[in-house]
Amino acid sequence: MIVPVAPGGPTDLLARDMTPKLTEALGQQVIVDNRAGGNGNIGMELAARAAPDGHTWVLATAGHLTVNPGMYKNLPFDTVRDFSPISICASLPSILITHASLPVKSIGELIRFGKSKPDYLVYATAGSGSPSHLSGELLKTATGINFIYVHYKGGAPAMIDVIGGQAHLSILGLPTVLPHVRAGKLRSLGVTSRERLAFAPDLPTVQESGLPGFEVTNWLAMLVPARTPKEITTRIGREVVAVLKRPDVADVLSRQGFTPVASTPAELAAQINADLAKWSMVIRNAGLTAE
Repeated sequence: MIVPVAPGGPTDLLARDMTPKLTEALGQQVIVDNRAGGNGNIGMELAARAAPDGHTWVLATAGHLTVNPGMYKNLPFDTVRDFSPISICASLPSILITHASLPVKSIGELIRFGKSKPDYLVYATAGSGSPSHLSGELLKTATGINFIYVHYKGGAPAMIDVIGGQAHLSILGLPTVLPHVRAGKLRSLGVTSRERLAFAPDLPTVQESGLPGFEVTNWLAMLVPARTPKEITTRIGREVVAVLKRPDVADVLSRQGFTPVASTPAELAAQINADLAKWSMVIRNAGLTAE
């Protein structure tokens, strides 16, 4: 199972939650192979070029599949052409967070404050072109606030600088920041999911806090190289979905901030196409490119 990011992040965590159960179900060892670099493109290219025999899978994020195609001019893989979808494994909502001393406690207050101080609010991203960066672009469009973007090498360092006050706000993955929101080190202005989260029902959504229609949910999906035989993809899909529906696995994932999904291949394909259109428009309107 190729994981196109370094060990320790949410994608790697999900892979290592699933592989023991998949090993048990398939009767053969499933090994996590971290291939980080190139904003995920190195691992994705490796998976795209692997033999279509069912022995190479990739656990990819929405960013790898639907953001990178708009950011990179010479991407070494094609999301639609080079992969066969298996299942969306989990969704990973984010939180709009601010430094605890920022004098805003709602979306409305953020908009008023941001417009009263043009080019003042520093928005920390997990990297240029990352989901947190593009979420900031969506927030900029929705609120009319012109943020100053500072790009970090991941969500953790971005969060640390928001906690420390070097940056004012960000939208980051829930598992990374929720403990610090609970501890009062960060203030949450809302989760970016469509509905409140079952394991954090006290946190309102951004939509209900003043930005109707604002939704950003990162998701993680299993795919195999294109041209993998149908009977093989069907077997893989059956086992992946069965593992995700196990109560013990679902409980572990939920406590880590994931929402287990277990979709069909058709549902994953539809999600990919919808997000390709969504993010390509955001990227084009913001004039973003990556080298």
